[in-house]
Amino acid sequence: MAGSSASMMANTCAGCHGTNGQSAGPASPNLAGVSESYFNDSMKAFKEGTRPATIMDRIAKGYSDEQIETMATFFAGQPVHKAMVPHDAAKAKAGAETYDKSCAKCHDEGGSLPGDDAGILAGQWLPWLEYSMADFKAGNREMPKKMAKQVEKLSDAEIEAVLHYFASQK
Repeated sequence: MAGSSASMMANTCAGCHGTNGQSAGPASPNLAGVSESYFNDSMKAFKEGTRPATIMDRIAKGYSDEQIETMATFFAGQPVHKAMVPHDAAKAKAGAETYDKSCAKCHDEGGSLPGDDAGILAGQWLPWLEYSMADFKAGNREMPKKMAKQVEKLSDAEIEAVLHYFASQK
C-alpha cells in the first residue's frame, strides 16, 4: 500500500466502521473524529496484542506505523459521527448523574471531545460500549488508573446507566 492515499487506506475500514469511519453497526465503534493519538495508540495496542480483538489484531499487523499515522490523520479530520443508538431513556437519565460524578473529568462534554484523547463515547453503539466495559472489568483491556478507581466505586446498575447515557448523546 505504499503511496496509497489516506482515504483509500481508511476505506478498507468501511466494511466494519462505515464510510469515513461512521459506523452503521452495533459491534464496531465510530472512528470519525477520533484524535490521532487515540487512533494510533489503539492500533498499536491491537498490533502488539495488548488490546483484545476478534479481528483488529490481525488487521493492525498488516499496516506500517506510517500507514496507521496516515489513517489516524484521515479519521481525525472527519466530523464526529453520533449514531442514532437505541437506548433506555430512564437509564440514560440516571447515567447522567453517574457521568457527572465519575466520568466527566476525562470524558468531557458527554464523551464527545476528540481532544481529550480518551476516545469518543458519545453516540457510540451501546453493544460496543458494553463489550468495551466488559473487557476493562475482566482485565482483558488495561484501564487507566484514574478510570479504574472510579469504576470500582460503581455498581453494575450505575455502569449500565452511564453506558446508556453515552449512547444517548447526540
